[in-house]
Order: sequence, then C-alpha cells, then structure tokens
Amino acid sequence: MTNAIGNNTGSQHTGVAAFPACALVCALLCGTLWAQTVSGSPSANRASAKTVSNGPSDGQSAADASAAKPHDATFVIGNDDVLAINVWKEPDISRSIPVRSDGKISLPLVGEVQAAGQTPLALEKEIASKLKNYISEPEVTVIVQQVNSQKFNILGQVARPGAYVIANSPTVLDAIALAGGFRDFAKQKSIYVLRQGPDGESRLPFNYKEVVHGKNMAQNIKLQPRDTIIVP
Repeated sequence: MTNAIGNNTGSQHTGVAAFPACALVCALLCGTLWAQTVSGSPSANRASAKTVSNGPSDGQSAADASAAKPHDATFVIGNDDVLAINVWKEPDISRSIPVRSDGKISLPLVGEVQAAGQTPLALEKEIASKLKNYISEPEVTVIVQQVNSQKFNILGQVARPGAYVIANSPTVLDAIALAGGFRDFAKQKSIYVLRQGPDGESRLPFNYKEVVHGKNMAQNIKLQPRDTIIVP
C-alpha cells in the first residue's frame, strides 16, 4: 500500500514537471507558424513591393537633377563674349573661345562662324549644320560663360571714368561706386544718363543728393547696354 502511494506521488510530480516544457514547445511552434504565415501572405508581399516601387531610383534622380534648362532667347551674343562650345563625344572640337572683335569665332571642321548678333540657340544650329558634313547627327551646346559685350560708360568728374561691363543689373549708384566715386568739384545734383532708344537718344536726370537721402529713388534706374552716365 505504501509503495503504491509512493508510485502515484512520483507519477504526479513527473507530470507536473513535464507540463511547463510542453507548454514552452507549443508556444515556440505557434510563434514560428504565425511568422511564416504573415511573411508569406500576399498582402504583405504587395505592401513590400509597393514600398520599394515608390522609392525613386538613383538613375531617375540623377536624370531629374541634370535636366537641361532652356536657353534665354532674348540674349544676343556680342564681341568679346566668352563662349563654351561643346560637341558631344568630340573633345577636339569642344572648347571655350572668345568672340573676336569682328564678331566671329573659329572652330575645327567648322571654320569661321559669325557669332555676334546671334542667340546661343541659333549659333548651336548653325555649328551643327556645318558639322553634318563630317559627323552624323552632331549635338552642339553653346553656353555664354562670360558676358563682356554689354557695357555702359561713365564720364566726367569721377575717379575712374571709362567703360564697364554690365553685371548683376547695376544701377546709376552702383556705377558711380564702380568708377571710384566723385572728384572734388563734381556737380552731384546734375548727373544724367544718355540712353539710346528706337526714337533716338533720351536724357534721364539723376540727383545723387536726393538718392542717398532716400528721396525720389525711381531715378536710380537700372543701366542698359550702351548707357552713358555723365557727371559734370
């Protein structure tokens, strides 16, 4: 009788000890099966594919960043401007070149071309047309690297009278500063700008004393090519 009770007690202890181990194994198996189900579901796969497809590729980003800007059709090339001429896959022809005083440039295979008076886009087409005799479908790009043709003059009672390149839309006040300021006997209230127009020459007054005191600021006009400032 005692042995029977002892055997039953031992069996109960063995069952109780085995129960946590079985529960742990079941939990691990359920977790593994759940993870496989989620990862293999079509909805999860579609979500992952959508996330990847929505991200822009490196090639697409580079293409968008390098998109060419359109030419300024209003700019006309002039003497002394510096042009960067690039012919695709033709490094021997591509170069940076200034426009000569006669308005022309010279390129290998092309010869002399009249650049002054043309827009960069028009010059591209002319160069490409001349290269068709030697190159199949030439691709030409013309960029104005430096603008030296658009100038204004300032004369009279300033420290450094002469011609100056128009850059960054200078005003009359900017021009006086570029010329080193006034000499001792300059008539600062009687300055004027001579401007060439379709109807002839016009005279635009400029009172330095008013402008520096913030009065009548409209007379501090932006300069145009071939404007001449007279400081009496």
